Amino acid sequence: MSAGAFGEYAARHIGTSADDQQRMAAAVGVRAGDTVMSTAVPGVIRGLGEAGTAIPQEGVSEAAALAELRELAGRNRVLSPMIGLGYSDTLTPSVIQRNVLENPSWYTAYTPYQPEISQGRLEALLNFQTMVADLAGLPVANASMLDEATAAVEGMLVARRAVRGGSDVFVVDADALPQTKAVLRVRAEAVGVELVEVDLAGGAELPESVFGALVQYPGASGRVWNPQGVIDAVHVAGGQAVVAADLLALTLIASPGSLGADIVVGSSQRFGVPLGFGGPHAGYMVVRQGLERQLPGRLVGVSKDADGQLAYRLALQTREQHIRREKATSNICTAQVLLAVMAAMYAVYHGPDGLRAIAADVQDKTARLRAALVAAGADVVDGAHFDTLRVRVPGRAAEVVAAAHDAGVLLHRADADTVGVSVGEATTEADLAAVARAFGAADAGAASDSPVRGSRETAADRVARTGESIREELRRTEPFLTHPVFTSHRSETAMMRYLKRLADKDYALDRGMIPLGSCTMKLNAATAMASITWPEFGRIHPFAPREDVAGYLELIDQLEGWLADLTGYDAVSLQPNAGSQGELAGLLAIRGYHRSRGDENRDVCLIPSSAHGTNAASAVLAGMRVVVVACDEQGNVDLDDLRAKIAAHAEALSALMITYPSTHGVYEHDVLDITAAVHDAGGQVYIDGANLNALLGHARFGDLGGDVSHLNLHKTFAIPHGGGGPGVGPVAAKAHLAAFLPSHAFAQGEGDTEGIGPVSAAPYGSAGILPISWAYVRMMGLEGLTQATDAAVLAANYVAARLAEHYPVLYAGEEGRVAHECILDLRPLKAETGVSVDDVAKRLIDYGFHAPTMSFPVAGTLMVEPTESEDLAELDRFVDAMIAIRREAERVHAGEWPHDDNPLANAPHTAASALVGEWSHPYSRETGVYPAGVGEAKYWPPVRRIDQAYGDRNLVCACPPIDAFA
Repeated sequence: MSAGAFGEYAARHIGTSADDQQRMAAAVGVRAGDTVMSTAVPGVIRGLGEAGTAIPQEGVSEAAALAELRELAGRNRVLSPMIGLGYSDTLTPSVIQRNVLENPSWYTAYTPYQPEISQGRLEALLNFQTMVADLAGLPVANASMLDEATAAVEGMLVARRAVRGGSDVFVVDADALPQTKAVLRVRAEAVGVELVEVDLAGGAELPESVFGALVQYPGASGRVWNPQGVIDAVHVAGGQAVVAADLLALTLIASPGSLGADIVVGSSQRFGVPLGFGGPHAGYMVVRQGLERQLPGRLVGVSKDADGQLAYRLALQTREQHIRREKATSNICTAQVLLAVMAAMYAVYHGPDGLRAIAADVQDKTARLRAALVAAGADVVDGAHFDTLRVRVPGRAAEVVAAAHDAGVLLHRADADTVGVSVGEATTEADLAAVARAFGAADAGAASDSPVRGSRETAADRVARTGESIREELRRTEPFLTHPVFTSHRSETAMMRYLKRLADKDYALDRGMIPLGSCTMKLNAATAMASITWPEFGRIHPFAPREDVAGYLELIDQLEGWLADLTGYDAVSLQPNAGSQGELAGLLAIRGYHRSRGDENRDVCLIPSSAHGTNAASAVLAGMRVVVVACDEQGNVDLDDLRAKIAAHAEALSALMITYPSTHGVYEHDVLDITAAVHDAGGQVYIDGANLNALLGHARFGDLGGDVSHLNLHKTFAIPHGGGGPGVGPVAAKAHLAAFLPSHAFAQGEGDTEGIGPVSAAPYGSAGILPISWAYVRMMGLEGLTQATDAAVLAANYVAARLAEHYPVLYAGEEGRVAHECILDLRPLKAETGVSVDDVAKRLIDYGFHAPTMSFPVAGTLMVEPTESEDLAELDRFVDAMIAIRREAERVHAGEWPHDDNPLANAPHTAASALVGEWSHPYSRETGVYPAGVGEAKYWPPVRRIDQAYGDRNLVCACPPIDAFA
């Protein structure tokens, strides 16, 4: 790699210099004239279909990229969004924007699988779970979902599993959000669920037998009604009641749990999270007692550490259903942690009284607007309302919406005769007056005593008055957010210090390397992150008119074109808002393609035994049967077994899912033979793009025989992991599958309304963070992206070479090379010394590191992925720590330290464990807390090793009382 001129982005992004790379190549044993890529990538695929027709060869400077983004942002028109439909204009407290959303301590953290170094974000997620559970009136919430529509799908699947057998009918409220109904249709069809739409609020009867029903509360039309009778009827029919609820409304109206709901889902977007053209936003799910083991996604629980101190961790048995593989009812592999943290901190900052006041203000503005419209003779649809009105204007809906648009406000044209108006926290008095004028209520809006004018009431007065406007049986009487965390941080000073205290407990990329195999924890550049808080990107409603989002559409079109070029495909959809959803979308495309040709019987999906659990789970949720293909001793797909499975299922073969480079971290040299064998049998090839960081610029999935792939923008393309989300998982496909990619009825882009339907709530998924990947590609250019691949693969081979004599490298490809990650086999160490993979992982914390990926894809191993972003000093620091730990294990084996009392078995060591009480261990305090190589940047874990089993036996998933910490 050429370091390039000072200020060139690629030289800033890639941590190793040209001189460093020469030394590393020598350590790896690369011959003169060769490169690590030329010896690692199989010759049969090297250079296949090189990219370069769409993506710029050279990157631009950071300043130039920001200037181009400013130009794109300037083509978006920021109007007051009063469209509603599940998305509301909100105000992000500056203290949360600066100290969470824009803080690398939060946005560069990884999923909290290592709980000892994740206590801050785990506490924040426990706040989120407590907030959701309190407001929904049910006991167990998970740590966030991808969005409201997919949360509704997951609620449907939980209900089906809870009922076990019987009916395949699921009822959907006619007044549910339109995008939720659309996503439900796509997902239900694939798994054999029959959807029946019923006007529940209108009193229509349920089918005789159902396994569940979805109720929207309040309805998409804005109607606030009592669904208790419907919930009771669902139970009588043998089903589970799923309620999609507005969290802010629940501060004023009765909780779904109090009305008998079994499952409550929704979005926390209006709790301080920007609109972002549809995402990312944290959905939520909360369930009644008895369903907690069915929860998809992640569940934060409470346990204790080795000293008996209270500590948080992911509840092992419930955190991810996709580990059930082909028996899964969900393929969710991520969450929306960063956005869940923002929503939780919004509740912490405002507290219960503040949230009630915000809700009351929203309802008050809605009521005053309604009064102004009625006074002017408008036909406002009757019924109680919280924040949304439907107004009948026969034949004039388009005219009214256009008039409001000209005045700077976006309204919803429900049909030719009806306009929807939705009030949000950020809605101003000027917005209300503009809306009134658009409906012809100019005189009423201008009058000095107009109800649009606001009042001098206090917040408490307004809460009391708006409460009176809710029917008595629906007024909320239950307390919520009673835990002290929601009442202790009223001032900005207190809030800032609370966020800092939590961040200090955690290990993120701003502290050091996170060498996680399969996860690509690379630099998330500040320049790439800069634009996501610009209002031209952040304050755009996902259903805004096409003419107002020209900048977004141009950015999306460019990014889709670049990704298609880089992967060798013809079409890309950016809609999937996680890698797991991209997998599902790709498999649904394959399913749709086969069915369009009359091949309904093709439903077998071949998946290697090494594959990530989401692959099998996604196949099941796409209506496919999973058949596992064996891997050989080198970790490659066993070609003989593959051919035997193809022959056995030739007539039913739908797809093969493989990951390239493989899940075992090697470039399989038989990949072209593998894909050809599937195509010869009439199947399609899905190549999982999780490991694209090892291929970019050197070969393309579409040229390896891939028909469709998903990509992880939060891995290869530098969107931050955010502690476990947001993610973006675009799906890319060949031309013959393009017609079966996701679509959306509200999509603004040309042709984006045509396809199989949506897999996420918003037309372009988590569009608000797409500028990050756009900026990354624009600043790197094809040359920089290729250099990044070279540097990442060289770093992995360097680590493998230096550690090979201490820890066997389990799998290698041609000439003994690995791809962008290597699997270190710790099973011999365990057999020889008794030191486990857990002991090594926890001891790395004392050395100042996040552990590599543990026991995946092989139990008893560590999978290391150093990425291109780390410099040579950090790589050497990690290698030296691993070697030092090996020597510590040898001292245990030699009998110098007992097997149950040594630095590894007792790791990690907290400051308290070193300073409080007598030191009775056979090793020194210094050895315990300051092992060799630890310098000034000492990281102190807040807790010792956590007892996972205790937490699962004593499941607690909400904020514990303060005295629990005593």
